[in-house]
Amino acid sequence: MNLVTSFDGQQLALYRLFVLNMALQLFDGVATYQGLRVGFQEANPILVQAFSHIGVLQTLVLYKAYACGLLVVLHRITPARIGVPIMRGLAAVYCLFSLGPWLGKFASVAAHL
Repeated sequence: MNLVTSFDGQQLALYRLFVLNMALQLFDGVATYQGLRVGFQEANPILVQAFSHIGVLQTLVLYKAYACGLLVVLHRITPARIGVPIMRGLAAVYCLFSLGPWLGKFASVAAHL
């Protein structure tokens, strides 16, 4: 494998992780909104405070737009050799603290239908 192939592979990995992280942000926003609608509580105290000041939907759109904007900046300015592990870490955090918990909560609701 030459340097160009390795570079292209890292750039592709960074792009795929960028897309994954954007999807996780979208999932988190939609899951939070739907979860609140069916009676679950938000665990993030910053979001809870913002909900009471500007509303649930407005807060989620604002915070998710900000998070997605940061992902775009990270993807655009970070070299792949640094960006790939960062994007992997972010995806792992969102899987651990958002995807897993929300899927568990929604599965419990589905089991009681």
